[in-house]
Amino acid sequence: MKLIRDTWLVLVHHLLIFVRNPAWVIIGLVQPMLYLLLFAPLLKSLAATPGFPPGGAYNVFVPGLLVQQGLFGAAGVGFSLIADLRGGVVERMRVTPVSRFALLLGRSIRDILTMLMQSLLLIVFSLPFGLTISFQGVVIMLGLVALIGLMMTSIAYALALKLKSEDSYAPLIFTSSLPLLLLSGTLLPMQFAPNWLRDIANANPLRYAVDAGRAIFTDHLSDPSVGKALIILGILALAGVVTGARSFGRAVA
Repeated sequence: MKLIRDTWLVLVHHLLIFVRNPAWVIIGLVQPMLYLLLFAPLLKSLAATPGFPPGGAYNVFVPGLLVQQGLFGAAGVGFSLIADLRGGVVERMRVTPVSRFALLLGRSIRDILTMLMQSLLLIVFSLPFGLTISFQGVVIMLGLVALIGLMMTSIAYALALKLKSEDSYAPLIFTSSLPLLLLSGTLLPMQFAPNWLRDIANANPLRYAVDAGRAIFTDHLSDPSVGKALIILGILALAGVVTGARSFGRAVA
């Protein structure tokens, strides 16, 4: 009960900070909206190409955008923690009885709620372009985004606590995010890739999320890729939470 109470208190605190500046929801949508408007139309001519996944250009591309939203949205959260470190916020946590685990969960849940809001808006904005998805599909896809967000925010916070500097954090997080994006099949389906590149991509957990998302958006909710992605991301999210919680524990010990 104490963990739940502490997590709620930390979550409310960070939600109040977020409410004072809700523009970040719109700012976080700018990049995926540009991809939707300026890149997705290029895929229409490829939709009839042998090997292109079924469902149409937008049902293939938008799931990848949602995975990208979870990846880059979570990658940037470490900057706010570094600012808190510099301002002495984390240092002041030493004298509070709040659970160290709750410090991570409260922040991460706030970040995940933001990502889910952005993802839902992106789905709605994509409907006029021809996107189709069932209500159950939306729920499952948002669950995948939440797992990605929990995994990535936990890792991002652990790195921020270790590096303690934007100069070190920024190049590391964005350089590592790029190959994860390119090897996920977000921009172009990995079916077009040579075998050696597919073998490398198989080590990327986000590839399974993209494949599952495309199955969901074509109403194949029972496709094995969906269950596989949920299991893989669930395990990695749990590992990320444990790593992040330990980092918070050492930071405020």
